[in-house]
Amino acid sequence: MYSFYGTWPWYISGFLIGAVMLTLIFFGKQFGMSSNLRTLCTMAGAGKNVDFFKFDWREQKWNLAVVLGAILGGFAAVHFLSDGSGVHLNPKTVEQLAAMHIEAPNGKLGPDSLFSWEAVKTPKTVLILFFGGLLIGFGTRYAGGCTSGHAISGLSNLQKPSLIAVVGFFIGGLIMAHFLLPLIF
Repeated sequence: MYSFYGTWPWYISGFLIGAVMLTLIFFGKQFGMSSNLRTLCTMAGAGKNVDFFKFDWREQKWNLAVVLGAILGGFAAVHFLSDGSGVHLNPKTVEQLAAMHIEAPNGKLGPDSLFSWEAVKTPKTVLILFFGGLLIGFGTRYAGGCTSGHAISGLSNLQKPSLIAVVGFFIGGLIMAHFLLPLIF
């Protein structure tokens, strides 16, 4: 049972992801988290005003189970499958965060200076969250899917647009982490 408490090795996680993807391909389904927002908006009636939301959402309701499973799985992992030691960061990462005046998470999922209620009350954090949300929403729509959809589903189906999108995600992440984040903080 102890093996469930730590990080799973890549060959176990990779095998499980691959098995899920083969099952989805067998049944003709595509995996992606961002498409669930479209499904939820359509269920709420957004198709009455916007053509993008005019589709049969019942064909995608199986994907809503993925969201529910991610929420329940995350809850179970934190509360039942954790040894309580939390997240451990590389000391070099902690050093780089300290240079930007961001304290180490100390076992939590994120540092308090970025992810606490006090931080959300500052105008700077609200602006970062607002513009970050706009950029993620625009990028997800412009790229035709999110990182999970392209990197897991699209690449496993050998789709060239997904390869281009994933390369773009990595380049954008590197630019953000090494050049823009130090400017913001």
